[in-house]
Amino acid sequence: MTLDADSLAERRRLKRRLSFWRIGAIVLAVAAVVGFIISRDKDMLADLSFSPHVARVTVEGFISDNREQRKLIKAVGDSDQVRGVILYVDSPGGTTAGAEALYNSLRRLAEKKPVVAVFGTAATSAAYLAGISADHIVARGNTITGSVGVILQYAEFSELLKNVGIKVEEVRSGPLKAVPSPFTVPDPAGRALVEELVNESRNWFVNIVTDRRKLAEGSLEQVRTGRIYTGRQALEIGLIDEIGDEESALKWLQEKRGVPKDLEVIEKKPESTSSSFFMRSMMQGAASLFGGVFEQAAELIGDATRFNHLDGLISVWHPQNQQ
Repeated sequence: MTLDADSLAERRRLKRRLSFWRIGAIVLAVAAVVGFIISRDKDMLADLSFSPHVARVTVEGFISDNREQRKLIKAVGDSDQVRGVILYVDSPGGTTAGAEALYNSLRRLAEKKPVVAVFGTAATSAAYLAGISADHIVARGNTITGSVGVILQYAEFSELLKNVGIKVEEVRSGPLKAVPSPFTVPDPAGRALVEELVNESRNWFVNIVTDRRKLAEGSLEQVRTGRIYTGRQALEIGLIDEIGDEESALKWLQEKRGVPKDLEVIEKKPESTSSSFFMRSMMQGAASLFGGVFEQAAELIGDATRFNHLDGLISVWHPQNQQ
């Protein structure tokens, strides 16, 4: 059947109208998602602030050598609008190399801006090291802190392998190569090597605490044991400066470092964290509009951001191992 000219023209007009409404629907959907993101987290726009403010830098979870976090700390130090910094710490610790990198970055920040640390539920081991980079430390009375030192743990399976009839053959380039090994009981030389590594890093950590906290000898002897403390106990021996919270930290910045009152506190986030949050929020916003496919994608993106890597000596408090 042949269509006449009027019918073809009408079809073209109808097609143009449908295209217009489709484009309009997409624009509205994008606007709704952006609005959803902004309403969910105003801190997304924090780095666009051109007004004087106090920056909050958060150290939480397992501490590792984090390039994005170091970039953020440098950016905070370089910002002309940052008048002071609240370092919020809530972590059991992490790797010694990661702690060293974080401590050095925070000390460079403290040379440019007044920094006060606020301890949350726990600030132990490598997290305590991060905290003493600040000019002043505030903790809650029941914060768990301290645990100054390092640990090297490894599993040794030689008896298990013997019981199941497995023998591991090794050819080493030297007697201390690959020590400690999970396949053999360490000999005295191997054990001494591991202890040497741990003690050398422990001394590095204790020397920083000695320099930053100026502890009395009796307090320093307690700290060398690697024990943990409540915030109240830590105050008594000089590991922290004050029992309080973020309001106490702000008051200290204002009274002791001349930071103006009534400045907004703005959370600063590493670029990768902000971008992954942006993507998750985009997906979640789309899910609220369009349903399950976008929601599944949001969950996958969230899962992909949780992987971490553990390697080397660690300075972390293991509550299950405490006697």
